Amino acid sequence: MMEIHCIVSGKVQKVAYRYYMQDAAGELKLTGWTRNLTDGTVEVLAQGELDILKEFVEYLYEGSLLSKVEGVDIVWRETKEVYEDFSILH
Repeated sequence: MMEIHCIVSGKVQKVAYRYYMQDAAGELKLTGWTRNLTDGTVEVLAQGELDILKEFVEYLYEGSLLSKVEGVDIVWRETKEVYEDFSILH
């Protein structure tokens, strides 16, 4: 199992981006979390098998219907803490 830690920039807050990530992660059976950051970006941590995470990266760039993703910074790493589901943190 691997995990990715991502910072997504662009128009990604108040456009259902986190809910879109939660739905995508659920569809792919990934675990982790997502949250808004104070600088207007969205942070995402997702865990799963390498090939499934690669597929999830496509969703990060696509975003919700109202979002406009300008950039995705991704760090690939070994899983540190294992999560049981994918949640939206507030």
